Amino acid sequence: MSTRADAPKATHRSMHGLGVACGLAAGVWLGGAEAPTKLVNVGISPFAVSLAMVLGVFVARWTLPTLLKGTDYVFRDLFAKPHLIVWAVLAGALWAVANTLTVFAIRDVGLAIAFPLWNTNSLVGIFWGWLLFQEMRGAGFKTGARVLGGAFAIVVAAILLAFVTVQHTNTLHARAVHGVLAALGASLLWGTMYVPYRKAYLSGMNPLSFVTVFTLGEMGTMALLATAFGGGVAQLHAELYAARHVVFWIFLGGFCWVIGDLFQQYATKYIGIGRGIPLSNTNQLWGLAWGALVFGELAHVSSANRGLILLGSLLMIVGALCISTAAAPAREQQSGRDAISRECEKYGLRFEDCVAAQLGGMHGDDAKSRRPWWDYGIVAVAVAIFLWLGLQAQVPQLAMNFLWMSALCVVLVMAAVGCGWLLWKRTRFS
Repeated sequence: MSTRADAPKATHRSMHGLGVACGLAAGVWLGGAEAPTKLVNVGISPFAVSLAMVLGVFVARWTLPTLLKGTDYVFRDLFAKPHLIVWAVLAGALWAVANTLTVFAIRDVGLAIAFPLWNTNSLVGIFWGWLLFQEMRGAGFKTGARVLGGAFAIVVAAILLAFVTVQHTNTLHARAVHGVLAALGASLLWGTMYVPYRKAYLSGMNPLSFVTVFTLGEMGTMALLATAFGGGVAQLHAELYAARHVVFWIFLGGFCWVIGDLFQQYATKYIGIGRGIPLSNTNQLWGLAWGALVFGELAHVSSANRGLILLGSLLMIVGALCISTAAAPAREQQSGRDAISRECEKYGLRFEDCVAAQLGGMHGDDAKSRRPWWDYGIVAVAVAIFLWLGLQAQVPQLAMNFLWMSALCVVLVMAAVGCGWLLWKRTRFS
């Protein structure tokens, strides 16, 4: 016969499973977001490329929360915790700088080298989670070994996959040092960016509310960087206008990236930085799948290198499985509640509400409220932007395997629908 004490344990286990599902779905979409950008091969500056991507991110970060919860809910949630607004803007600024650094890294050393370097952000995130939010405190040797071992396995697998790709593409050249430093800088900023995330979610904020303000820091910082270092507004406009036939693909990549990022946000909320980030970093496996299966990037690799690709892929899967089974034990859960209590004391929040939010509660009455007219206006503007850019787009002459592309698109849809349904059923996207 079950006892009442069993209920919190069962609830926590269910939230761990939900967080794992969100982390893995994030990996699928973050990897798939690379596919549209593979169609882009134009000589515009990294700042122009990054700005076009951030425009897609901006549109998605307003449209998706509006569709899922509505602007009334989002603004009620924000104004209930106004101290977190500045943290969201800061996180957006960190993301914009990191994203620009990745464009430089790809230009200087190629995606194959840059990708695993900036994915070491999982190790940075684990450190900040342990230091600032008491993650892994009281986890015990067995659970801690699974999380740390799984994270290291994913990083090693990423480096192994990159090594094979480098052997094939031979992308190293004189600017390699600058590219490596840019990728490592992006890793540091993206790993640190999760500090405001975790702070917000321990305080009970909804990820959809957080990313809505996040995009203000993101867009503002990117516009400032692009204007200051990209030659000014006139230069940027001229570059983007000249490349208008491919801007849609960069924009689409940013939009798809946000879908993966939203799942990553929920993973961070429900299982923490140390578990959520490494799981979402399986995106490199999916990026490899798109590159190899759809675009034929590794069609001419040797049998030995194909074996290394298989080994790296299996190692990444094993790492993800290790983290997936590393649910927080009772002592670590208590450490997490201590971190919530600290935030509540600092900002005058109700401890019970914040704990309920961590367990998928605090749905509110948003489902019953009538949506204002501007919700429909936001969605209509997003659709109009898509149509306007899409009508100008041209598909470059690039060999693609449409059978594999269809299969991977099905995986994207299944991941979004499946994980989205779990989030709605368990938390109503709270």
